[in-house]
Formats: sequence, C-alpha cells, structure tokens
Amino acid sequence: MFSWMCVRLCRLSRCTAHSGHLSGRLKITYINTRNLYVSNKCLQKKDRLYLKAIYEQRKVQLKDYDLPANVNRKAIFANNEVQLQEIEVYGFDYDYTLASYTPELHDLIYDLGRDSLVYNSKYPEGLREMKYDPNFAVRGLHYDVRKGLLMKIDSFHHIMLGTVYRGLRSVVDEEVKELYDGTHVPLESMNTFYGTGLMHQLMDLFALPEITLLANVTEYFLRNSIPFDPEYVFHDVRSAVQDIHLSGQLHQEIMSNIGKYLVKGPEVLMLLQRLTEANKKLFLITNSGFPFVDAGMRYIVGPDWQSLFDVVITNARKPKFFNEATRPFRIYDAHTGTQSWDRVHRLDKGKVYQQGNFSLLRQMTGWFGSKVFYFGDHVYSDLADVALRHGWRTGAIIPELENEIDKINATDYKVAVRWGMVLQQMIEYCQDTTALEDTEILKEWLHERDLVRAYAKEIFNPHFGSVFRTHHNPTYFSRRLSRFADLYMSNLTNLLRYSVDHTFYPRRLALPHESQPFASMFT
Repeated sequence: MFSWMCVRLCRLSRCTAHSGHLSGRLKITYINTRNLYVSNKCLQKKDRLYLKAIYEQRKVQLKDYDLPANVNRKAIFANNEVQLQEIEVYGFDYDYTLASYTPELHDLIYDLGRDSLVYNSKYPEGLREMKYDPNFAVRGLHYDVRKGLLMKIDSFHHIMLGTVYRGLRSVVDEEVKELYDGTHVPLESMNTFYGTGLMHQLMDLFALPEITLLANVTEYFLRNSIPFDPEYVFHDVRSAVQDIHLSGQLHQEIMSNIGKYLVKGPEVLMLLQRLTEANKKLFLITNSGFPFVDAGMRYIVGPDWQSLFDVVITNARKPKFFNEATRPFRIYDAHTGTQSWDRVHRLDKGKVYQQGNFSLLRQMTGWFGSKVFYFGDHVYSDLADVALRHGWRTGAIIPELENEIDKINATDYKVAVRWGMVLQQMIEYCQDTTALEDTEILKEWLHERDLVRAYAKEIFNPHFGSVFRTHHNPTYFSRRLSRFADLYMSNLTNLLRYSVDHTFYPRRLALPHESQPFASMFT
C-alpha cells in the first residue's frame, strides 16, 4: 500500500502525456481518506509517470531554497551549554592544545617508527621505501588486531562499507559481511572505556603516522607474499611508535629543530594573558616531560611562560592521573633534572610538579566541578574521566576540523548533500509501491543516492571519508566526542573570538519524530 504522502502527491492537476512528457504546470493537491480509493486507482494506472514527475518537480523546487550559510572554520561548537562567566579555573594539555605542530611532525614519527621496525625488530629493509602518505587515513579509525583490517565504524557499532582496508587494498563489501556476519561489531569486541581492545581505535593525531605505518607494513608483506600474523605486526608497530616517545628520541628530534615542527604565533600568549587579566586560575597537566614542554613553551610563549600558570604538572600519566589516587606529587628541579624526596603538601606557583593524582590536586587547590574547564586533544585520556567522574567542563581540540569545514562550505558539497537528503525522503515515502515498473524507478533513485553518498565521502577523504560522519550516522569518534566534550574547536586560540563571559549554546537538532529539513516539501 502506498504511503499517505505518495497518495497526496498522486493527484497532479490535469496530467496528460504528450510526447512522453507531462503537459501543464504540475500542482500538488491535498486529499482526505474519502479519495483514497480513487487515488490508488489513479496510481495503479500512472505510478511511473507520477514518480518521474515528482522527481523532476523536486529538482525544480530545490532551486527556490537557499543553500546553507558557510560555517566559520574558527568558530567554537557546543555539545552542551557552557557559561564562561562561571568558569574560575582553566586547565590545558600541552601537545596539540597549547602546542600546535606542523605537518612535518607526522613524517618524522612515521620515519622514526619505520626505522625502528627495520633496525630493532629486523623487519625487511625494503620497508624503507614505503613513505608516509598524509592523505591516506583519518583520526578515529578502528583496527581489527586479529584480522588486520582498518575501518571506520559508526555510532551504532556498524562498519561503514567501502572503508575497510587490508594494507592499502580496499576490502569488498561481500568479504566484510562474511568476516563479521554482517556489518555490526559486538560491544565486547569494541573499545574499552579508554580506547583499547581487539578493535583498537586510533584516537589522537599522533596515531595517524601509526595507522599509515600499519597499513604500509601489511601492504609490503602482501605484495611480497611474506607470511605474517596481523596481531604480531600490530604489536610490533605499536611498540616501535611508543618507543620513540618513551625513549625521548622523538622529543630530542623536535627540540633540535623546534622551528620546523612547532607552529609559532602570538595568539597563545594573548589568550593566556587575557585569562590571567580576568583573574582566572591557569594550570597545565601533560604527560610530556618538563624539558620538552619548557622548550616548546619558551618558543611559543616566551621565557617567562611559567609565570602565567598557577600549577604546572608534567609526566602526569593521564588517564591514570584522573582515575587513580595512589601516586603522590613530586617537585621537579629543572636545574638538576631530579625529583624531590620530600612529600608535597601544597602546590605553589613557579614550581614544577610531576606525577600526582586528581584527588590531591583537588585537595590542595580547592578546584572542583563545573568551575574548572579543561582542554585537550585526546577524547579518552584528556576528557573522559574529568567529564564523567569529576564534573569538569571540557573542550576538545580537533585541528582537522578546519579542513572538514572548508569541504562542507564548498557549493558542490552543499548541493550534493541536499539532493541526497531529498532523494532519500522520496525513496522513504514512495517505497511501498507494488508495480514492477515503479520499483525499477525506486532502484534508480537508490543508485543515484548511493552515487551522491560516495561523492560526498570522497570530498573529505577517498578512503575513509569524514572524521565525523558515515553516510547517515555520526562516526564512533564523533559519538565519543559529543559525550565527553562540552565544546570542540580547531584550535585553542579560537577562544580569542569570544569574551570571557560568553555563553555557548548547543544547536537544537531535530529528533527522528520531530520536523526534518525539507519536510514542508512532502507534507
């Protein structure tokens, strides 16, 4: 039985065929249930004609609708209402929050990790020919440790078909469905709360070189018919990349050529000064060591950067800092590079602290709850615990947001997405026809919708699409972002666009049972 909407659409005024086209101006008239029999009889005779007419009419009608306005790439976006006038304390991570890195950093991480595999783990020398491709992967992908597959998963734990890769090779949809008995990934196979598990999610920007290295190693083994276990390769690559962090090799390389890897500008200093002038307390909590942070902050802010912060905590070991209460604070002596042996009873401005835990931080400062706003780039280790356990307000720094917004603002993208939405609504409302010819038209619409979806995906990334969306659902990454971050932005310094008393309001989004975009075209 045709849907109510399609019955209403069927009565086009004086529709007669002439040379295969409709004569006269198309006009939608409204009917009530008394006309149902007549309308169905009309549809049985001319469904195909009417469906084609509807299709053409929608294209004409869309011309009367303005395209959405452009989004400001430097804006701040709210998942939850935040009143800055209530914030008394601002906290920051260092990497990709206070410090912004150039694209050259990813090449460095990739090269160091690859060379570690070759020299330390005795991987084939030929891997040195596999270069880093900055356009291959996006943040938030999942890697199936046992199957050796890289993929994008949506907020309902479904694999987005067309985004599954073994090495650099796309895995066909039929194979994906066979491997996973469909597209759904069970909860027990997904991440634990902190992003670890058989389906390992690569959450921060440091993960992009690691993703690419995993794919390139797999591809090299496949091309050269070298037998391998994907799980071994995963752990070897993880260890190689982690070792260059833990050994200090990566930090030494950055500090030796800091201008190549760090972005310098006056905005970070301007922001910190604005907050201190507004009598806000500032603190820094980072997993990085003090010498590395000090070198970067001197380059970004200046030699007196510590005077802007009330508390500086390094080697914090987040997320353990936020969910364990066993490690005490220790004072770090920057001159000798050693830690104190005395127990710390208070946190003083001008001193550097290491380790510690959230409970002691709250006890010694009195900072708690929604009066504290913490910013970081890692959704799990920076934001999850402080949002869910401790009630801090949270801000996520997502540098790739600007590139995504640039793509969203493109006219071709806006036109494609809008037409895809209209196509899907037509398919939804007109899907209950039983005539064979009519179902063929619906198949054509479905095919066209799929082409529009593929086009929209490739605008962002030809392999994996947008960081934030699958075809019609948010990504798993986007879901976690909306859960753990009150605000998100491309750069911390976007805060300079707003006053210290600004209130951020979340956008009201239509629920499935509420009015949808372009609903007036069908009702």
